[in-house]
Amino acid sequence: MAKSRSAASQPQPNKAVSQTDAPGCEIPLVHLENVRQVQPEVLATAKAQRMAEFFSALSDPHRLKLLSALAHQELCVCDLAAAVNMGESAVSHQLRVLRSQRLVKYRRQGRNVCYSLADDHIMTLYREVADHLDEE
Repeated sequence: MAKSRSAASQPQPNKAVSQTDAPGCEIPLVHLENVRQVQPEVLATAKAQRMAEFFSALSDPHRLKLLSALAHQELCVCDLAAAVNMGESAVSHQLRVLRSQRLVKYRRQGRNVCYSLADDHIMTLYREVADHLDEE
């Protein structure tokens, strides 16, 4: 026998907006001039996909910890693993993801491989997000 949803779980058409709902237009009216101004600036689908992949690489807390360490200085893999309290194998795996999105770069120094942030854009992005989250 199929379970019926209770009246409390049914959507309410005139329900007050909760804090989790995004406010919207009460009357749907498209302002064509605004749309025409913005449309040429909207990301192309291919670029939006690349950006989504880029941000996806930043969506893991372990990778962000690695970036936070590298924001201070270049580190070899073993020092990086010790700094973020992870195994070298796990760090190498995460660094591979970060390298694939050009967030970090590496250089060989004898038998060690040293990593650093790829460029100033990555440093700026990291600092801006960190500063934003520190705002009250």
